Amino acid sequence: MFKLSVTHKIIVSLLFLLSIPLGITAQSYDRIERSRMSAILDVVKDTVKKNYYDETFRGIDLDARFKKAEERLGQVNSTPAALAVIAQVLVDFNDSHLFFIPPSTDLAVEYGWRMKAIGNDVFITAVKPGSDAEKKGVKVGDQILSVGGFRPTKSELWKVQYFYNGISKRDHLVLKLLSPGVEAPRDVDVMSEMKRTPRNITAQSFFRLFDDFYEPENNKHRFYTFDGVALWKMPGFDFEEGQVDQLMDRVKNSRSLIIDMRGNGGGYIKTLERLTGFFLDKDVKIADLKGRKSMDPIFAKTRGKDVYNGRLVVLVDSASGSAAEMFARLIQLEKRGKVVGDVSAGAVMQSRSFDQQVGVSGIVLFGVSVTNADVFMSDGKSLEHIGVQPDEVIRPTGEDLAKQRDPALAKAVELLGGNLSAETAGKLNVYYWKKN
Repeated sequence: MFKLSVTHKIIVSLLFLLSIPLGITAQSYDRIERSRMSAILDVVKDTVKKNYYDETFRGIDLDARFKKAEERLGQVNSTPAALAVIAQVLVDFNDSHLFFIPPSTDLAVEYGWRMKAIGNDVFITAVKPGSDAEKKGVKVGDQILSVGGFRPTKSELWKVQYFYNGISKRDHLVLKLLSPGVEAPRDVDVMSEMKRTPRNITAQSFFRLFDDFYEPENNKHRFYTFDGVALWKMPGFDFEEGQVDQLMDRVKNSRSLIIDMRGNGGGYIKTLERLTGFFLDKDVKIADLKGRKSMDPIFAKTRGKDVYNGRLVVLVDSASGSAAEMFARLIQLEKRGKVVGDVSAGAVMQSRSFDQQVGVSGIVLFGVSVTNADVFMSDGKSLEHIGVQPDEVIRPTGEDLAKQRDPALAKAVELLGGNLSAETAGKLNVYYWKKN
């Protein structure tokens, strides 16, 4: 099943991060390992060449690009550096759904903190209880000025995530933080939790790579009702279309509905089509797909008598991607409801993941996510690198995060005629850490 899901918007070079001394993830890099990395590069090239949606590769000279990468492989002296070289080839396409899935390792890392872009800045959004981060005073609401000497912004945040969680896991990272109401930033050297786990990362599971100790509680659909307004916190579209009807049964009798798609990275096209049909009184084309071959458009068929006719607000943020962005934008285009929050990720393409391997006796598994279609909304425009501009831009400040306030949800309730304080709204935003 094809997916529309946010992955990585990586603009500048991953190799910059290799200027930082490698931690315990560095490996010996002998002739055999160098040959293995070269073989992986060849497979990546072949996979892209055969499957990328644009046969001209958006004007990129594919052979020249990979030849240069092969030369770089001959110059590096560690496996993480070699993996960064391979990853960089696809990063340079500046395509949110084209990326390299590195070979799995048995080394899992938990940094003890989470971050998110708000506007163009990046903030700490969760700190693990008992972690070194907590012990050293890292707080929710702290603005991250740098990670390991690199300044993250919205457009570059996923580069940091991708590198430190997939390419080169670290036993510590130095954060430069600025707390709300404090003028001077501070440097904090935060130790990571490292553990050995089964090698089980594939192209499909890579979407969970950014949280190696992923807790399923964070991926549950949650429902609340207050002051006549129903709230559906929808974590993703990565569930079968048949479940849409069951989930809609939870909210169909409410007069007003908020669908919270903040952090929703997208998922299955069929699920998007099914859900959209519940909010339209006619069949509507959601988007056209442009690939090497002719493709059917993404299309929503109205659910007729089962259509939800109540008032609607969709919440989005910088981590809302692909299918979530398309849903929000269509709601705007059809004037079906309001969109509230932060500008979305701008990562809207269709992709397919390929599990690959090299070697005979010592097999190395890896993968490639390849964009197989560009996506154009019903107004003929693409959301890639642009995102959805909310009707009401409401962003939490660092102080809001620190005091657990959610002004965006409070505003959404207000627009629907209800009343909910930002403080009460913030109590619904709980991050569940993996239990040891």
